Amino acid sequence: MAKSPEIDVSAFIAAPPGLVVKAFFDAHALQAWWQVRHAVTTPRVLGPYAIEWPATEFRDDLLGRLGGVFRGTVMQVHASQGFFVADAYWLPPDGEPIGPMALHVTVTPEANGSLVRVTQSGFEEGERWRRYYEVVAHGWERALASLKALLER
Repeated sequence: MAKSPEIDVSAFIAAPPGLVVKAFFDAHALQAWWQVRHAVTTPRVLGPYAIEWPATEFRDDLLGRLGGVFRGTVMQVHASQGFFVADAYWLPPDGEPIGPMALHVTVTPEANGSLVRVTQSGFEEGERWRRYYEVVAHGWERALASLKALLER
C-alpha cells in the first residue's frame, strides 16, 4: 500500500521564534508573505484559523481553480513554539472541500534564528487528495521562502 501523502517542509529564518509564529496570525503579514486576501486567525485554543486567497485564473485538471479558503480550529498555540490546527479543510473556488486535515507549525530556536517546520496531514484515497498534496507541497515551499524574505529584511 502506498504511503499517505502529507506535507513536511522546513526553512531556517534569521528571526526570533516569536516573530515567526506571529507572522502566521497577523493579517498584514499573511497578506505580505502568503498573498492572502482575507484572514481571520485567533492565536488561542479553539480560535479560528481561516485564510482566503483569490481564485486563480488557471484551472488544475483535477482541482479546478486554486485559491479559495483554508479553515480549521486552533487546538494548541504557543507564542514562540508554534501551533496546531485541527479539523482543517480546503474549500476550493470550484468543487468539493478537501479535508479533514491537520496543520502543525513548529518553531525551534537556533543560533541566529529559527527553524520553521510545517506539516500537514489527513488523507482519503483518491486522485484529488493526491493532487492536492502535490500542489500544496510546492505552495508551502514558496510560502516559507516568502516568509523568510519578509522577516529577514
